[in-house]
Amino acid sequence: MRAVDDAGRPCAPYTATEGGEPLRCCLRPAAPGERIALVSYAPLRRWAAETGAEPGAYDEQGPVFVHAGECGGPAPSGKYPFARPGALRALRRYDAEGRIVGGRLLELPEDPAEGFDRALAEAFADPAVALVHVRAVEYGCFHFEVRRP
Repeated sequence: MRAVDDAGRPCAPYTATEGGEPLRCCLRPAAPGERIALVSYAPLRRWAAETGAEPGAYDEQGPVFVHAGECGGPAPSGKYPFARPGALRALRRYDAEGRIVGGRLLELPEDPAEGFDRALAEAFADPAVALVHVRAVEYGCFHFEVRRP
């Protein structure tokens, strides 16, 4: 991803000026002065490669921010990333073949963890759901996925 992204484009690093970009590599906001890049990412394609699924037309790609160089990955926190009250998230549900089987819009409540917990419990109540992708509504950035527990 730091050389060529999932759309085949070369990575174009830049320095974050204000910070706040949701870094997918370490699941935290960028700090001012960090070297980052906006790249195209195909999370379902990567999951399908691990599982043998065939998502067909549902194999989409979208924008994610990453550090321009290697980073240590996410620090264990036990919290959902990028969870601020009032933020809008799209939760897309996929079956074991990588096909969409539903989804929902979630406006994060004052207790974002409670909102995510409820929405994910609802999603996994359907036995067909194998994983859920969480994206920002405003720009479509992929934030994280949750696989069936």
